[in-house]
Amino acid sequence: MTQADALFRPLESEKLTLKNRVVMAPMTRTMSPGNVPNDAVIDYYRRRAEGGVGLIITEGTFVDHPAAIAYPNVPAFFGDEALAGWKRVVDAVHEAGGKIAPQIWHVGAIRKPGINPGGDTPGYSPSGMAVPGKVRGHAMTQDDINDVVAAFAKAAKDAEAIGFDAVEIHGAHGYLIDQFFWDGTNQRNDEYGGDLTARSKFALEVVKAVRAAVSRDFPVIFRFSQWKQQDYGARLCETPEELGAFLQPLAEAGVDIFHCSTRRFWEPEFDGSDLNLAGWARKLTGKPCITVGSVGLNADFLPEDGTADFKAAEPASIDNLVDRMDRDEFDMVAVGRALIANPDWANQVQAGKLADLAAYEKDMLHKLY
Repeated sequence: MTQADALFRPLESEKLTLKNRVVMAPMTRTMSPGNVPNDAVIDYYRRRAEGGVGLIITEGTFVDHPAAIAYPNVPAFFGDEALAGWKRVVDAVHEAGGKIAPQIWHVGAIRKPGINPGGDTPGYSPSGMAVPGKVRGHAMTQDDINDVVAAFAKAAKDAEAIGFDAVEIHGAHGYLIDQFFWDGTNQRNDEYGGDLTARSKFALEVVKAVRAAVSRDFPVIFRFSQWKQQDYGARLCETPEELGAFLQPLAEAGVDIFHCSTRRFWEPEFDGSDLNLAGWARKLTGKPCITVGSVGLNADFLPEDGTADFKAAEPASIDNLVDRMDRDEFDMVAVGRALIANPDWANQVQAGKLADLAAYEKDMLHKLY
């Protein structure tokens, strides 16, 4: 028995059963040459499964659309070669006793022409904007929207077919789905623009299409955030009432689990309560929720000013995290950089060996281990 026992209770939700509550957060690594996961990628995920993680959510994988990718060497989630690579990842994780979900992703207006595959295709977004007021890409037509919705559905169907245990839709951090949510980048005057309810229409179509493409018992996870990589201070919802009105339609459309992305998991989301974003999402929807944000470390990933100054971070106390888990504020905990530094983070924490955990160093991003 250790102080962290709350993290290692089994999870038995309606559609997902896990040996513990520790989730590997999705982290872009750009180390899949030709957009195909290779032996190094397979070993990277296998080590985290061997290290005790209950559920691995893969790095973002781009769906089958020419504007879906913004960074070189990101793994695809379509085509025989890439899917065969992912099947090898799934098999390795399962053999190590873990479970795994792909994060399926479209970057939207973050894309710049010249990244392959995709060639000269510009960024696609609701209004051609990656940041408010600056048009630099393609404003999506109805046909474009239909194509992207279909690409998400096909990716989810393929995920189930090759043996993944769930699928996560990336609706956070200022990428395409979030560009529809955010009034700063969605200036449409059709049915996809307007208030947050209208701006959620695209996401609801994606969720419904994904839900229809997979079996009834296959878990659909949806990641969302208030903050954007373009604006850390941005907020979709200012009150619990607004958050409930935002999330409930997504739950009704087919989301089984919400992955609530924050930069610091311990920060209250709204005045008058110490609940974080995941705590509020769970309370308002009744769905299982994943919290995330600098778990086990003493520093943010990036500075508040948004500069690309990747920080180092030392191991930090998880007492606050365990206290929140003890009172069931949320259901699962996603761990990011601490798992890059320590593939066996879960096993070490369960054994009470927090003093043996390594610090996260920024050069760790440049290799897979």
